[in-house]
Amino acid sequence: MAKSVKVIGIQDSGIESLLPLYQSFIKNSTMLVGGERQLAFFPDYHSEKVIIKGGLKQVIEKMKDHDGDVVVLASGDPLFYGIGGYLADKLQAEIYPSLSSIQLAFSKMKEKWQDATFLSVHGRPLKGLAQKIDEKKLVAILTDEENTPSAIATYLQTFHMTEYEAFVGEDLGGKDEKVGFYTLDEMKNTAFHPLNVMILKQITPGPTWHLGIPDEEFSQRKPDKGLITKREIRVLSLANLRLKEDSIVWDIGTCTGSMAIEAQRIARNGEVFAIEKNEADIENCKLNMRKFRTDFTVVHGKAPDRLDEFKDPDAIFMGGTGGNLRDLISYCTGRLKKDGTIVINAVTIDNFTDAFSILKEAGFKVDVGLYQVSRSKPILHMTRFEALNPIYSITAVKEAEHE
Repeated sequence: MAKSVKVIGIQDSGIESLLPLYQSFIKNSTMLVGGERQLAFFPDYHSEKVIIKGGLKQVIEKMKDHDGDVVVLASGDPLFYGIGGYLADKLQAEIYPSLSSIQLAFSKMKEKWQDATFLSVHGRPLKGLAQKIDEKKLVAILTDEENTPSAIATYLQTFHMTEYEAFVGEDLGGKDEKVGFYTLDEMKNTAFHPLNVMILKQITPGPTWHLGIPDEEFSQRKPDKGLITKREIRVLSLANLRLKEDSIVWDIGTCTGSMAIEAQRIARNGEVFAIEKNEADIENCKLNMRKFRTDFTVVHGKAPDRLDEFKDPDAIFMGGTGGNLRDLISYCTGRLKKDGTIVINAVTIDNFTDAFSILKEAGFKVDVGLYQVSRSKPILHMTRFEALNPIYSITAVKEAEHE
């Protein structure tokens, strides 16, 4: 086992960005580990160099087997989307940070950053970014060679997020440093240095949607409007699903996507997977996704077909089953995580009684609500109430002993 492992942050300006103490650590080490770019700053290093390429597993084994003092070079602050936390856990490494690219970017922008939201698409897909950015005033994003500022600008415009101006800092601290402000249109058509950080700042108010989006705001099938989980039922169902910020959610029979959209706005750091058997409804769902700035997975199919493409869920909502109820519930209960929740809304006594029995047989903790909602409606100069269809709503929880 190495005598010591120190992870040292270094900027693109190289050795001059290091404190004298950090330089002495490197000078007295017997193994220097880092990416090709970081190691190139030390052409005259006297001992063994190890390049990090691909996974860290082999590199960690080399460090464990080394009988000496190891220094690992990392960009900026190793604990900010870096390898510092991982090496501290695996090798009890000591961490010595430098200024992060995010700090440098905000300093160039001359913007306070204590209230900013920090996201990374470095080595990650853009999918799901929309709901993480929406309504945020200031967002810093770490990019990569595929998810460039121009690619992100195109993505944001897909969700009509034009209230943002962007600041991009390129090669910060390096010889090719460049900074500037861009509209999304300008950024979309600009090529940037591969080492960059972008910051989105809201410069005009964007749309705001509260829990319980009005039904009429959703694109729906015409002329058969009304194939939507009504707002009052939707809010109750969302509460029963017990969603968290990082929940994985299935919406079976998504139709307009109203439940999936509101679920994704709650579980902004989670993922929603939706399935719908009617292709025309999927098009409406996608229109609604863009309008309400939610980026989730929606597929065409009849459940339980294609559910094997989804991640194991924390919560499942069934607003429409299309028959085959026993097979569908059986599949879903098998995939649901421990302490997960299934909410099934039924408009017929037949589906309600069948679903209730199946879930009880499966050993779930089951609660039932009968929701009867009436809405006010004008009649001449007066007001009356008009009833919506009553809904049988089943909430079933997968307790640990029944996993």
